[in-house]
Amino acid sequence: MKKYGFSFKKSLGQNFIIDTNILNNIVDIAELNDERGAIEIGPGIGALTEQLAKRAKKVVAFEIDQRLLPILEDTLSPYPNVKIIHEDVLKANVKDVIQTEFEEIKDIMVVANLPYYVTTPILMKLLEERLPLKGIVVMLQKEVADRMTAAPNSKAYGSLSIAVQYYTEARTVLTVPRTVFIPQPNVDSAVIRLMRREHPAVSVEDEDFFFTVVRGSFAQRRKTILNNLIHSLPQWFSKDQIIEALGEVNIAPERRGESLSIEDFGRLSNALYSRKI
Repeated sequence: MKKYGFSFKKSLGQNFIIDTNILNNIVDIAELNDERGAIEIGPGIGALTEQLAKRAKKVVAFEIDQRLLPILEDTLSPYPNVKIIHEDVLKANVKDVIQTEFEEIKDIMVVANLPYYVTTPILMKLLEERLPLKGIVVMLQKEVADRMTAAPNSKAYGSLSIAVQYYTEARTVLTVPRTVFIPQPNVDSAVIRLMRREHPAVSVEDEDFFFTVVRGSFAQRRKTILNNLIHSLPQWFSKDQIIEALGEVNIAPERRGESLSIEDFGRLSNALYSRKI
């Protein structure tokens, strides 16, 4: 950092991991080998990238901060199997990058210490675009990890839990202290492992509508499922139609969204969708 006169940008959520043991643990969790590719988002000064390069056949990393490019060129010079792309991953055509850079590699893992301020948008982009990924292992804010892995009837359970678990099998595998970062973040961190399901967790008639129902059901957590849906879906359904759909799938109108499993939401979404057409 002294060599390149680098200073951290708070706006980019730059908190770099400086503990080699944690880096090795993350790479172990990703189960990389010389036949597997890795995509990293926000490589920083290349500490995790270096460990990935030692295990994976090829590493492609997206870095948004131009100031880090000469540092990465320096720290990663011993590794010809690494490619840095100077681009915001949220704007990148990741599918094209995978086709071009991993032409002969079938198993691809995303492994990253994600900037906390854009964790959810990045993960949802990776999942919703149906990219040919084996799985995702990322460091993120512990509170967000708790929400992504939460079960029904818990405080952390909500629409994000369902969105992530619809596409993947999600598990928190490591809790990480603040002391392993420079600068130290103000929150606790965790590593989450998301392994893509071969098929979504539930079969739904229309995915977009399913997620609309889910989001609507959690619009106001203290309200019942009936009240939330009345206020969220007035353009499509009357109160009586919603009550009828709930009855069809044996969900009591006075229940709250956090008490419904992903299977419950799948059945409810399909029952409502049949009335929408």
